[in-house]
Amino acid sequence: MRKVAPPRDIPPPLELECLKVLWVLGEGRVDDVREALRAERTLAYTTVMTLLDRLAKRGSVTRQKQGRAFLYKPKITRDALRELAVKEFAATFFDGSEQELLDYLRRREQQARPDVPGEADAALDELS
Repeated sequence: MRKVAPPRDIPPPLELECLKVLWVLGEGRVDDVREALRAERTLAYTTVMTLLDRLAKRGSVTRQKQGRAFLYKPKITRDALRELAVKEFAATFFDGSEQELLDYLRRREQQARPDVPGEADAALDELS
C-alpha cells in the first residue's frame, strides 16, 4: 500500500511555475499562462488547466468564469509563499530555528568571501 504524503503549503514545481506567471501577469486564462511558460517548456493546454485547477483547489489562486474560460488570479503573494517556504525549510533542516538558518547562511557567505568583512566584523572594527 502506498503511503500518502501530508499536504504541503508549498506548491510542487510546475504549479509554482504557473503561480509565478500569474504574479507577473496579475491575472490570466489558461492560454495566457501556457504562452508565458512556453519560453521554458511546452505544456499541453490540459496540463496547464489541471495545474491551475489544483492551485485553485488549494486556495493559492482564485478563478472566475469569464465567457467560456476561467480567469485565474493569485490569492497568495510571493512574500507569503516565501515565508512558508523558509519556515518549512527551517523546520526540515534547522529544527525549526530560523535563527540557526540565518547563522548558517552568514557562515557560508563568510566562507565564500573571506576577504570581505561581515557586518559584525565591521561593527567590531569601528569599536576598536
